[in-house]
Amino acid sequence: METESATREQILTAAHTVFLRRGTSGARMQEIAKEAGVNQALLHYYFGTKQALADAVFRAAASNLLPGVFEVVGSALPLDQKIQTVVDRYIGFLRTRPYLPGYLVSELHADPDRAALLLPRPGVAALAALQQQLDAGAENGTLQPIRAEHFLINMVSMIIFPFLIRPMLDVIFGIGSDQFDAYLTERQRSLPGFIRSALRS
Repeated sequence: METESATREQILTAAHTVFLRRGTSGARMQEIAKEAGVNQALLHYYFGTKQALADAVFRAAASNLLPGVFEVVGSALPLDQKIQTVVDRYIGFLRTRPYLPGYLVSELHADPDRAALLLPRPGVAALAALQQQLDAGAENGTLQPIRAEHFLINMVSMIIFPFLIRPMLDVIFGIGSDQFDAYLTERQRSLPGFIRSALRS
């Protein structure tokens, strides 16, 4: 059983590599099998079709991104701490997976139905909890009124955008690959305060 699980993960890792290289539409099962070092028949044994394998890879990648954000924003933490936690956690996470936002966006454009794989429905409850917190701040005059959806999109966008446009940072700002990590450290330090300031009344 443990061997089967390891083989499945080996195939998923190889498929992710090939899908990143070729895109899902351009990837071939034979290439994935070669990347994984297994017989092509094993791909069909574990996943059936290329589409099923592509969905499994997408689900595995997506499960590392948005669900954790909703877990934080739906918690009982103070809003300032939620902002700090999300920024720290996800800039740190994406430092080691800088390709992930681009991969997810590209796959969603190619197959919009995959959006349903991004997040379980309990994310709605997390948004409701966040909205209550934002409304309370607006009522006592400490926060600007804002819908939870706008707040969350603003925050997540500011985290992932540098990863989406990483090649352009060098062209526009002179931030090359050797300077990107230092840029992320600076952004991780400054971004929570910027988000908090934008919310203040």
